Amino acid sequence: MTSLDPAVAREAWRLAEPLHSMVYFVPEAAERYEALGISAGAGYFASRGGVFGAVGPGPVVATFYNFRADRVARFLPAIWATVTPAAAIEARLAAADAALHRGLGDTLRSEEVAEAAALARRAAESATAHLAGRPLYAAHAELEWPKEPHLVLWHAQMLLREFRGDGHVAALLLAGVTGLQSMILHAASGQADGGFLRASRGWSREEWAAEQESLRSRGLMAGDELTDEGRDLRARLEAETDRLAAPAYEVLGTDGCARLAELARPLSRTLVKAGFLSGAAPARPS
Repeated sequence: MTSLDPAVAREAWRLAEPLHSMVYFVPEAAERYEALGISAGAGYFASRGGVFGAVGPGPVVATFYNFRADRVARFLPAIWATVTPAAAIEARLAAADAALHRGLGDTLRSEEVAEAAALARRAAESATAHLAGRPLYAAHAELEWPKEPHLVLWHAQMLLREFRGDGHVAALLLAGVTGLQSMILHAASGQADGGFLRASRGWSREEWAAEQESLRSRGLMAGDELTDEGRDLRARLEAETDRLAAPAYEVLGTDGCARLAELARPLSRTLVKAGFLSGAAPARPS
């Protein structure tokens, strides 16, 4: 599919990802959704799922993959009586803008940010040659690009995240791993908080426990930990996800990916250290 080493592309994505994903944790997002008359939880589904239009829960459940259907149905389609998809998407971009200004300040006007934005945009736009089977990426790719370099960088990384996520869902489906099971395996690896994943996606303790037992019966877990087979499965899933994500970065080549990673690293590190991805970031000053 690509001559680029998937590990090189993965590093470029990994080191830039906090610049995008922080928008789902920072108080600026809740503020802007609440200004539209909706909750932060509703804003998440409206802003990310709104790329499909004023849809019901089906497309969101299908593409987000790990949310319980009735969790999504609490918000969709009722939310569209209060806010339009376009307004929700605009609010998310405005939240990203405000949060990046708070976290990175004058750095946003640097040549390094402009260079990172140009590299990430090249990768994100090149991925349009691989639309098949990428519904969330394809829908987001039709959004208008922002003008400011730091928002171009955010938008590009958002597209690359959705491109990668679509591939990850394909890998999970092929492996026979449901959305709930994928979270349980992730938590069992020690890389995520299972309680947070379960509650935020709307699953009950009983459902979580039942799927844990199902994974134990497949030899993927022993107790609450992964078996060797479980670790092997997770490694294969990540490798397949990396392989499916790599075509977006082919246009950059090894050197371009390394440069994007180099430029993104200090920016992302600053946000992570400030708590922008933990929900612990302080409220935006007035």
